[in-house]
Amino acid sequence: MGRRRRDFSPEEFGTLVEQALADLPPPYARLAREVSVVVEEEPPPDVLEDLELESADDLLGLYQGLSLAEESFFQTGGQQPPRIAIYRGPILRLCDTAEEVRREVRETVVHELGHHVGLGDDEMPY
Repeated sequence: MGRRRRDFSPEEFGTLVEQALADLPPPYARLAREVSVVVEEEPPPDVLEDLELESADDLLGLYQGLSLAEESFFQTGGQQPPRIAIYRGPILRLCDTAEEVRREVRETVVHELGHHVGLGDDEMPY
């Protein structure tokens, strides 16, 4: 029997996120270098409230920042650099196997990078 999903420590989960970033095709990898990617245990309550989500399990990752489509030379300064949070708790609760965890981490990273380039949820590859 393979590893169960709950066996992923925060460090091992972080390694999965790093692996997902390392495995990106070159155009995505270049974009990923412009964004801070962090692992958080759970989405903050104020984020869930802002997005009108009932449960933390409804949010696996979050892109915060201006998309490349929104950025402009005339933008005022002071914006935070783009940031992607990947939420460990919701992903582990969603998945039944270690392979599902790996796949979900990869898909969530790609999905949130899609927001960085200005794609909407309905335009995503995942």
